[in-house]
Amino acid sequence: MNAIKALAIVVMLMIFASSYAIDDTPENRQAQVKRYLEAVPPDDLFADMSKSLAMNFPPSERADLRRFMEEVVDIDAITDAMVASMVKHFTADEIAAIADLYESDVGQSAMKKMGVYMAEVMPVIEAEIMRAVGELQKEKAEANRELPDPEE
Repeated sequence: MNAIKALAIVVMLMIFASSYAIDDTPENRQAQVKRYLEAVPPDDLFADMSKSLAMNFPPSERADLRRFMEEVVDIDAITDAMVASMVKHFTADEIAAIADLYESDVGQSAMKKMGVYMAEVMPVIEAEIMRAVGELQKEKAEANRELPDPEE
């Protein structure tokens, strides 16, 4: 009897949850992205990131980097790309879940830490990419040395 009750509850929950799903239309995806961008304004995100990234540079260069990130980098172009990619790859429900997270107190707290996090991780990512590129160049050079020289 308990198994039947449990199964009935699970079925009811599935029906109840699916009745609140957002229709997955481009318009609803756009609406949910708008909610997300209101919770995480790109201008604030990039200002925080530029401030944090600047700390990786000598004090005499920090103001120039912040000015570059905030005035020269086209944040609107990046925002447009973010919106297009989110609408393309996520469902309306998934975007709503992301917006729900960042509208919450916990999500807001996490976002305030994202700039510092990215500033600490980016130099490691960049260094690893440079190391990997050097390794590939070395492998290509070694392979090229094995090929016959047409001038011989």
